[in-house]
Amino acid sequence: MSEANWDHELDARGLLCPLPVLKARKRLQGLPAGAVLRVVADDPAAVVDVPHFCAESGNALVGTAEEAGAQVYLIRKV
Repeated sequence: MSEANWDHELDARGLLCPLPVLKARKRLQGLPAGAVLRVVADDPAAVVDVPHFCAESGNALVGTAEEAGAQVYLIRKV
């Protein structure tokens, strides 16, 4: 993963589309610019939804990985 450190974490395991992205959006709203949010999701749609959310919102997807059967996304707030 290209970004080893993060400031906040959102465990979205067990949530289905669109909840992981909606919760990530809400969490990012309360963070300062430059903060990195680590999102852990096991919804298969997150593979498409999270990168699309980042592209639409202008936030930067700085890393992705798979961990214990879930996808991990690092999103830097702009």
